[in-house]
Amino acid sequence: MSVTFSFSRQLAWARWLACVGLSVLALLSAGASPARAETGQDYATQAGARLLGSVAPPLKLTTMDGQTIDLAALRGRKAVYLKFWATWCSPCREQMPHFEKAQRTAGDDLEVIAINIGFDDTPEQIDAYRRELGLTMPIVRDDDGRVGALFGLRVTPQHVIIGKDGRIQYVGHLADARLDAALASARRSTVPVATTLSEQSAATPKAVGAGDIVPSTKVKTLDGDEIPLRDPTGKRRTVLAFLSPWCEGYFEKTRPQSSRQCRALREQLAALGRDRGARWVGIASGLWASEKDLRDYRDEHHIQVPMALDRDGALFRRFDVHRVPTVIVVERDGRIAGPTSPSPEDMGNEMSP
Repeated sequence: MSVTFSFSRQLAWARWLACVGLSVLALLSAGASPARAETGQDYATQAGARLLGSVAPPLKLTTMDGQTIDLAALRGRKAVYLKFWATWCSPCREQMPHFEKAQRTAGDDLEVIAINIGFDDTPEQIDAYRRELGLTMPIVRDDDGRVGALFGLRVTPQHVIIGKDGRIQYVGHLADARLDAALASARRSTVPVATTLSEQSAATPKAVGAGDIVPSTKVKTLDGDEIPLRDPTGKRRTVLAFLSPWCEGYFEKTRPQSSRQCRALREQLAALGRDRGARWVGIASGLWASEKDLRDYRDEHHIQVPMALDRDGALFRRFDVHRVPTVIVVERDGRIAGPTSPSPEDMGNEMSP
């Protein structure tokens, strides 16, 4: 069962959680406006630190129209421009005219591919966005986050430029002269290099769902503690609250329902999170967030729940979480109580005890 909840029913929720097995809540998290400890270009530079100079993984991408693009087959023939984006992302929208121009002027030596990150975006929303903006480049939806993981996704938009030789030459955030210069350079490169970024290096373990035993993984909190994802004593349920410290303010206009739910979860974490009848753990996405952002968010809202930053998105992928907020309850025996990916319809439902 997937549910969302109204904060006005806080007491009923507390009693219900104490006596009934909960499955999943889609709620919300976040402060007013997303205070950035780092700029978008900083995040992209961090992502590029391990990528630049490596050969891109030999991915076969399937577009939303059912076509297959083989990156390995393009080596020696075309440079590749990958843009990671989301429909709710304001700078992505601002940069789309530049991106569309790159597509229309690509010629025979550049492949332009739009990679929707699959985060709080449905195929229907992506298709409507494509029609609204008149986008003509192939669009790939990163359903399981695997492509983003391979290219170190930290921000939207994130540009990845791959030369004709298959080598990753540039990772950035802005549509500026640096991006244009990288595109021009990538189309000239021809000499292959030896080092290869292995596709297996970012392989995603099988996602867990309802009825599965939660892995024995420990998460490192902002305070440096290591907390297991399930109660090692088997005495208490564990509530895993997946969130983003910016979603309440940033989503206010583009995803108002998500923004309201983010606020609800933030209040939940500040209030019922003190309840020791259950173990609460906040897991924040590393997309557009640093440890400083998460620490500021926690301190500003007086949240006492242990908080951890999922910097590379591994936990979001492991639990198949594609939107914030999402709450997953783990039973005393370590099994997940219900589905972990609420549908858009569920997101609008009121929870009744």
